[in-house]
Amino acid sequence: MEDRHDQEEIYSQRIKAGKRTYFFDVKATRGQDYYLTITESKRKLRDDDTFSYEKHKIFLYKEDFAKFVDALQDAVDYVREELLTEEEVAELDRPRPAYNDEPYNGTPTDTTY
Repeated sequence: MEDRHDQEEIYSQRIKAGKRTYFFDVKATRGQDYYLTITESKRKLRDDDTFSYEKHKIFLYKEDFAKFVDALQDAVDYVREELLTEEEVAELDRPRPAYNDEPYNGTPTDTTY
């Protein structure tokens, strides 16, 4: 396994969702092997009234991209078609503002990452 310093970050997108923030980071190894990391960062209140962040990360390698996207779309379609009411689907389809005005540049301006 390559050292963390050998990874080149190519693209990053941040999605804020309440107490959670999701990061989608495309990286490359020195050998130009591309992969995606998906990180969920959840803000937690400590007993001393300060905050900490619980993080979970998935590494997705380029050879699995298509299978992952297909499985994710199948799961979303199942929830929409089998589990939600028409009103809930309409709410999901309601136009929303963009997640961010511009892609996340990899340098956090707060401590959510």
